[in-house]
Amino acid sequence: MISGQVQGVFFRQSAHQVAADLGLGGWVRNLPDGRVEAVFEGNRGAVDKAVAWCREGPPWAAVDRFEVSEEPEEGLDGFKIR
Repeated sequence: MISGQVQGVFFRQSAHQVAADLGLGGWVRNLPDGRVEAVFEGNRGAVDKAVAWCREGPPWAAVDRFEVSEEPEEGLDGFKIR
């Protein structure tokens, strides 16, 4: 979960590109309360890189709060913007 100025700044599109570049599966979506939720699956090192990127986001974002939780893999194929 990513909070701050994270909607309307191409966060989802940028996260999609990061995930594609790293070969990750998962998804990203805007939430009604203004946060962005992202799920990444794949190689642990690649997931760590994607998570690190989310702490900053794209140039126009201003991340105020960042929460990470680990969950069992779902076997997601590809990365989608929801």
